[in-house]
Amino acid sequence: MTYFVYILLNNIIPLSIMIALGVILYKAFKLDIRTLSKLNFYLFSPVLVFKMLYESSLSLQLMMQTLLFFSLHFAAMFLLVEFVMRIRGYQNSMITAMRNSVIFYNSANYALPLNQLVFVGDAFTLSIQIIIMMMQSLLPNTYGVYSVNAHNKDTRKTLRTILSLPVIYMIPLAFLMRWLHIPIPDPIYTPINYISSAFVCTALLTLGVQLGSMKWKLMFSDVMLSNVLRLMVGPAVGFAIVWLLGIHGTMAQALVLASAVPTSLSSALLAVEYDNEPEFASQVVFSSTIFSIFTVTLVIYLIQFIA
Repeated sequence: MTYFVYILLNNIIPLSIMIALGVILYKAFKLDIRTLSKLNFYLFSPVLVFKMLYESSLSLQLMMQTLLFFSLHFAAMFLLVEFVMRIRGYQNSMITAMRNSVIFYNSANYALPLNQLVFVGDAFTLSIQIIIMMMQSLLPNTYGVYSVNAHNKDTRKTLRTILSLPVIYMIPLAFLMRWLHIPIPDPIYTPINYISSAFVCTALLTLGVQLGSMKWKLMFSDVMLSNVLRLMVGPAVGFAIVWLLGIHGTMAQALVLASAVPTSLSSALLAVEYDNEPEFASQVVFSSTIFSIFTVTLVIYLIQFIA
């Protein structure tokens, strides 16, 4: 019950308030969603990733184990959603939208505080979550951008789009500066803190603006299918992978919990930025966040059996 109340009070209600403010602001001022989207992709998201990686302390062994789990989980979910989409007969942009809603999940502003609640401020499990967050920041800005632009015949244009995204440079830069112990002067670090703190707010307002601008044609069956794959099949696959790899204890628990969180804001931001089923993507992010209060609580209960 403690986890249920925590997720409700610290994730669902605050996120819902921010999304509601975005809806209200759109109704009042007709905010430009493209501008908000670009702020997220080109400023807030890359600065947040840089700050978290620069401040983290990650061992090579931990990183390799976590990346192995992440790669297997990503591949398994990718194949599962492809199989389901073939059965459902999805076509064109809906294929990319459904796939992104399942393979991209909220590993930052949802999973990080959840990790620290469940594991009571454990630095080891936090490091695991940061590695997964790094990959979940990199993939939407590389593969995700490629997938939503795959219909373009101009491969060079798509590649230029990917290479223009700052987050793919922030990750190696953060690791290099941390490895070389390069300090960041206070006049630069202060705005980094300000900008990174604004990511969650801006991303949620963007989602609210998108929801406010929709005609609200509810895509119930598609949205629920995505929620089941993300919130129920995702952690089930996570359980299977840690069992197959022989991972036990706290690391196994942290990995499974990391795979149980709702759809990432990145999937909605991609959909908005590149006009790829934005209504479906926004509905999935919102609904999966709400339903996660029940599914994540169940996963927290179940991971005690792999301790």
